[in-house]
Amino acid sequence: MKSALTLLSFLFILSGCLSQKDYIAEYDFNYSGNFKKYKTFGFVEHPFPDTTFFNITIENTISNRLDAQGFRAQDDKPDLLINYKIFSDSIKYRGYQQPNFDYWLSRRASQFEVTEEEERENRERDENYNSVKYLQNTGMLVIYVIDNKRGSTIWQGYTPADFDFMSPEINTELTRATYRVMDQFKLLTRN
Repeated sequence: MKSALTLLSFLFILSGCLSQKDYIAEYDFNYSGNFKKYKTFGFVEHPFPDTTFFNITIENTISNRLDAQGFRAQDDKPDLLINYKIFSDSIKYRGYQQPNFDYWLSRRASQFEVTEEEERENRERDENYNSVKYLQNTGMLVIYVIDNKRGSTIWQGYTPADFDFMSPEINTELTRATYRVMDQFKLLTRN
């Protein structure tokens, strides 16, 4: 009887794990981003703000993640602007095959004494934008990180996601998908 109860408990726990969606996140970054200088962030203000719990959930998740990485929220002229979009229809998306973000950041930090020719060779070898076309998805969450001073996107993360906005678990699913994407933005700052 005890082994049957243990087996039943194990199956119950396993079924809970199987029912959760696994969000696989990818990202691209701009080689011209000045990643070591960013310390503050804010969200892009939309002319018609959406006050649904969905956007609040996404913004709170992003804020919590960036706070944990040392970034400070700032409303007036932040270093980084964050924007996001949920695509609910079928979408084809193009990303880029690039070096690992952590590896690239550490190489850039260690290269303080290289000649111009060595720098050019390193860029040619490591800093290519090799386009990758992703299959058509039934939905996607995309998060954009924008250099506020330059007005250009320096990082974008995305995960295929078909959200059921009528589900009682929608906020949990949005939180999980957003964290999965933001886990790819591994930039720490010293504030």
